[in-house]
Amino acid sequence: MTQYNGWANYETWRVNLEMLDGMSIQDFGYEPRDMDADNYENIEGLADALEIYVCEMVEQDSVKGFALDLAHSFLARVDWMEIAEHMVADIVEVAV
Repeated sequence: MTQYNGWANYETWRVNLEMLDGMSIQDFGYEPRDMDADNYENIEGLADALEIYVCEMVEQDSVKGFALDLAHSFLARVDWMEIAEHMVADIVEVAV
């Protein structure tokens, strides 16, 4: 996979920048005290929540047909775990 601005790829960087910037784990129902970088299950759950949120946002934007297929193809290349790990690292960093 090609890196882009320090992220796994362009898709991951762009989704994090455009759709998730400024959001935190609390926006997805997780509490900082329940998260740490070694808790794979919570990070995986957060990654799933991020994907669901972004896909729902795309589908609400009146995108249909071929354009929606292209959007889903783009989103399929996002590294959701990387974004989730980044969000958790931000929480852990603030707590230290």
